[in-house]
Amino acid sequence: MIRRVSTTSSLSATALGSFMKWSFKFSQFHGESLDSSVSPLLIPGVHVFQCPDVVGIVAKLSDCIAAKGGNILGYDVFVPENDNVFYSRSEFVFDPVTWPRSQMGEDFQTIAKKYNAMSSVVRVPSLDPKYKIALLLSKQDHCLVEMLHKWQDGKLPVDITCVISNHERAPNTHIMRFLQRHGISYHYLPTTDQSKIEEEILELVKDTDFLVLARYMQLLSANFLKSYGKDVINIHHGLLPSFKGRHPAKQAFDAGVKLIGATTHFVIEELDSGPIIEQMVERVSHRDNLKSFVQKSEDLEKKCLMKAINSYCELRVLPYGTHKTVVF
Repeated sequence: MIRRVSTTSSLSATALGSFMKWSFKFSQFHGESLDSSVSPLLIPGVHVFQCPDVVGIVAKLSDCIAAKGGNILGYDVFVPENDNVFYSRSEFVFDPVTWPRSQMGEDFQTIAKKYNAMSSVVRVPSLDPKYKIALLLSKQDHCLVEMLHKWQDGKLPVDITCVISNHERAPNTHIMRFLQRHGISYHYLPTTDQSKIEEEILELVKDTDFLVLARYMQLLSANFLKSYGKDVINIHHGLLPSFKGRHPAKQAFDAGVKLIGATTHFVIEELDSGPIIEQMVERVSHRDNLKSFVQKSEDLEKKCLMKAINSYCELRVLPYGTHKTVVF
């Protein structure tokens, strides 16, 4: 059961007027600076909440924001049928002078304790540090290239700390020159001893917030995942379950499929079974040759991975049970 909540019902007439004034100016939350000609004071924030479902949660969260002079721009709520769990995500603008960032965190934490919340996370893109990530890949680099270009254009709200690969790349390639120009280190770790490699990776990524497997074709052990202890996001070359093994695009091409897809999911110990964040599909036909087929497949992977990472950074992704996600 999905409940869509009208944010205007709990706002005063004055707040409603402000909401209408600001709603078109602050509809995106990618960490970009606001238009100073509109207001140098109000900045956007995002809050996600997960707790046992009881009456009054929406009112309490809304009152918390309104009491500090904030304006709610969007509010999404989801309560699964036959499952007593409440999920919400709110977008709002506020004045950091009247509602300091540290106080905001304490205010939401107070509500979290009151409702025994499983998760309560607030993020202010213009004040909080960007997520630090590391990218892991093997031979194929189309996802890496896409991420680097989006990052350069300011469309990927992260800091890339390093790139790790089990394939060596020549120093005069486009990728290596790009990484060197932007001060991003590249680490070639040949897969000779898996346990030793994982120890080296853990050392390299110890200060990251999450990892992205941008077509990394090596399995990460349960010990690695436990030791890292944070989220690992993977792009898979199809709709799960899918063609397994080498050259999945050729397998699909040879099978004459009419739809191809890509899946971005969290990595767990069981191969390709983690909670799904994003999936995309595209139609193919007998008119496609292998080259156009592979090109469409790689384009899907790039788009699917980018959308999933942006959703994750914008706090749109919440765990739902053991093998599902809520994506607002």
